Amino acid sequence: MIKAAIEYVVGLGNTRIEEINGQKLSTQPMHVIKKPTAKTITVNNLSGLVAYIKSQFDGDHPLMVHIESPTSVSCFTQINNDYNRSNFIQVEALLPRFSFERYHDVENFNISLQSAFVPNSDRDLMLKLVGNVKEEAVNTIGDDGVSQSVVAKMGVATVGNVKVPNPVLLKPYRTFVEVEQPESNFIFRMRKGPECALFEADGGAWKLEAIDNIKEYLTAELAEEIESKKVFIIA
Repeated sequence: MIKAAIEYVVGLGNTRIEEINGQKLSTQPMHVIKKPTAKTITVNNLSGLVAYIKSQFDGDHPLMVHIESPTSVSCFTQINNDYNRSNFIQVEALLPRFSFERYHDVENFNISLQSAFVPNSDRDLMLKLVGNVKEEAVNTIGDDGVSQSVVAKMGVATVGNVKVPNPVLLKPYRTFVEVEQPESNFIFRMRKGPECALFEADGGAWKLEAIDNIKEYLTAELAEEIESKKVFIIA
């Protein structure tokens, strides 16, 4: 019994590959020793990605730049023999926070309009309106539920009903600051409080525009690398 046990233990170190019915089998479990991949570094702007690629800091490997979303871009190598990639650098946008489809009190809404939106005519009109609302009542005009009016200060000492603009064309900060922010339609609603809310009304089309803007920026900044086939961009 002792001899058999010793032979068994010794046999544990001997792995044989056998073929049975045309299929190769191993007498012991085997594990692939995978090639190491690089640890990803994270930056928060597109200019950081451009600087990294141009520096060739980790070599002159051909690189693929993948625009994953309006707020995320990755940069990786070709697959190795293990079908893994080195994702050298990840770009994640830092953006001001604003909750769409949620009501905000007038003061916070006013601050958000100034800090989280690119100035344009509709934004300025909304600022003027919410900054002069005088009463809590919000009236609905007509039967369709689309148009609203509020009591607002109209001059130095006059107060009257003001129609709430709807829809409104706005440019929130929703993608990297280096590129043009997409302008899109929003439904602007007010209710007793008074409180204000914005609801996206473009079906998400702004996301495609933002991705196109990122691609246009990177294509211009990395024109030389793209021309020499060192960088490829997909979106």
